[in-house]
Amino acid sequence: MGFFGSTPFSLVGVSRLAIVAAFAASLGACAKNSPEITASIPEAPLSDQQWRQQADTLSERYRADPNNAQAAVAYARALRASGQRAQAAAVLQQTAIRNPKDQVVLGAYGRALADIGRLEEALAALGKAHTPDHPDWRILNAQGAVLDQMGKHAEAQRYYETALRMVPNEPAVLSNLGLSYALSKDLVRAEETLRRAAADARAEPKVKQNLGVVLALRSKFDEAERVTAGVLTPEQARSNVAYFRELIREPARGKANQKTASAS
Repeated sequence: MGFFGSTPFSLVGVSRLAIVAAFAASLGACAKNSPEITASIPEAPLSDQQWRQQADTLSERYRADPNNAQAAVAYARALRASGQRAQAAAVLQQTAIRNPKDQVVLGAYGRALADIGRLEEALAALGKAHTPDHPDWRILNAQGAVLDQMGKHAEAQRYYETALRMVPNEPAVLSNLGLSYALSKDLVRAEETLRRAAADARAEPKVKQNLGVVLALRSKFDEAERVTAGVLTPEQARSNVAYFRELIREPARGKANQKTASAS
């Protein structure tokens, strides 16, 4: 089992898949950490069962008053956190129609759209969730994550850099910036940036997992295992490292086979 799955793609394919999955996970984590936008310091984590229970409870409140934007955002948050992402997007779509200028609603809606792969729409919603004269670093960070999923890495990095001017050394932004560098195939800068993020006491556990991915892609397997050991079980950490070792071996085997075939 790999960091984000076990599908046997090539190294390049899996590295990109793993990193894009990390962006999706970071957006998903926002639903669990805040009714609006992600923060570095999360609330006490709830189990999946607890989130489902919250979704059931909040459903009653939402259905009693669908025009209550706060109730809708809270309900959608619980839906996203319990894996019901399409339903969360549907709830927020109706809420956004009723509240077209509510920036909290639009921010939540943009994230929900990103969850289900509607990236252009997500970017449009997030763009309305703050204004140039009153920017929100959390929204900038989310916009960067969506742009990275769209393959627009240079543009995404500009969003992260703008956010970092507002909140220097913010680990949530540094983590996404590091992943963006990795997607740009700049693994050295990716590692440096993710190390900075992981060293911050405010960093969420996912940041160390992201660092572990980049370390494994740089063949620093022992360190990748050590970094993720505090986040994953020792067995999971070892399994992840073994997974990336195998991925890196496969392209080398393929090139060797091609050379052999050419020689014959």
